[in-house]
Amino acid sequence: MESYDFAVVGSGSGLSVASVAANRGQSVAVVEKGPLGGTCLNRGCIPSKLLLYHADVLETVRRAGEFHVGVEVRDVDFETIVREVNEEVAGEAEAIRRGLHESPNHTLFEGEGRFVGERTIEITSGTDAGTRIEGETVLIAAGTRPAIPDVDGIDDVDYLTSAEALRLETPPEHLLVVGGGYVAAELAHFFGTFGSDVTIVGRRPHLLPEADGEVAELFTDRYADRFTVHTGHAVTAVTEGDGGAVTLTARPYAYGEDAENGGSGESGGIDADADPVTATGDALLVAAGRRPNTDTLNPDAAGVAVDDAGFVETDEYLRTTADGVWALGDIVGEYLLKHSANHEARAVIRNLFGSERRPVDYTAMPFAVFASPEVAGVGARESDLAAADREYATSTYRYEDTARGNAMHAEGLAKVLVAPDGEILGTHIVGPDASALIQEVVVAMKAGTGTVTDVRESVHVHPALPEVVQRAFSGRFTHGSHGHHHHD
Repeated sequence: MESYDFAVVGSGSGLSVASVAANRGQSVAVVEKGPLGGTCLNRGCIPSKLLLYHADVLETVRRAGEFHVGVEVRDVDFETIVREVNEEVAGEAEAIRRGLHESPNHTLFEGEGRFVGERTIEITSGTDAGTRIEGETVLIAAGTRPAIPDVDGIDDVDYLTSAEALRLETPPEHLLVVGGGYVAAELAHFFGTFGSDVTIVGRRPHLLPEADGEVAELFTDRYADRFTVHTGHAVTAVTEGDGGAVTLTARPYAYGEDAENGGSGESGGIDADADPVTATGDALLVAAGRRPNTDTLNPDAAGVAVDDAGFVETDEYLRTTADGVWALGDIVGEYLLKHSANHEARAVIRNLFGSERRPVDYTAMPFAVFASPEVAGVGARESDLAAADREYATSTYRYEDTARGNAMHAEGLAKVLVAPDGEILGTHIVGPDASALIQEVVVAMKAGTGTVTDVRESVHVHPALPEVVQRAFSGRFTHGSHGHHHHD
């Protein structure tokens, strides 16, 4: 048995906690079964955003005619685009690996780890298989993986998840997408821009069910113009035919009453009598959410409790139910976002090594979808407020009604939700650069007084895109349907 002051399972955001431990002279063990850097670097945000930027460039060039600029796209070297991105990512992962090997305070165990006792991990695969390590403090940061829905025939077809889709060196002729969330939205934009026909099947009434209803509706309408979109449908079966063609069958999916009121809506069901929708393509992407990797970790042996969905249970300081064992990132299931995991890592560092413990603060946690159009949001959605019977007022402003938005031929809107006393409850944006525009609202909610005045009274550059946000905050607010359930 090898003993360490600090042991971490997973090499994403957990590494920043490990490096603080190492800098304090602690001996650190890192357990990682794949390339270093976790989901974000290897098969998530970094490769996808690098690839998506190429799609945005191509889309911009194609729209040049609208601005009386005559251009033609002569050639798109898709293979080189994908190869370059994946080489860059592999280089970064290798650099992290090298750094750990060269560090006198870190020891890297390459392989899958599972708990065999309190704060004790056995490496079960890879070069270090059979080794047992013990940590004075243990951090579980082992992330999630794509969830594969229980669909008839899914095990017999060759399907892609986001990890494989980001490595395809030729765009599919016709991509079938199961799921309607942000992964589905981003990859549909990527492959669609590079020439794939795309069919998307999602259970919810709109794409992007995590977004505010009004924003999701506008987004779904735009996608319905670009692609074949079947919302409110669940895939019931998939089959693979000659030459690798995949056919899916989907049926209308109805949600129970609680879904309309912002609930999880698990009480829904498939309408077996309705006519099915079928679609055939040469590639199938399963983008139906993610599941925690706790099932490979044997958390019971360590006294670490998990919830019904398998996410690690933590207190407000990110301690698990086992003494000396902490957890952060996707595996705790709060927000499956890299910036949330980084935020949680800062909280663990403070609570583990600092003089006083402070609860992790999830106030004003933004999200963004790098699709076309872009979507971003922070705080409550209108359906959340309606479901909680909260009093609120709302105001929206359209991009095209600002000078810069008009110049860009931009479509989209910013929507603000506020409490009667002017407190900002949420802001939702769909349109160009939404991911950047949301930031001033995040700062106002987190660092300012968090009221309408913070944004409205700040001088905004004219004519720049953030004016769409300022004007949404300066507009005429209408009182939200207090107590009325807004269909999200």
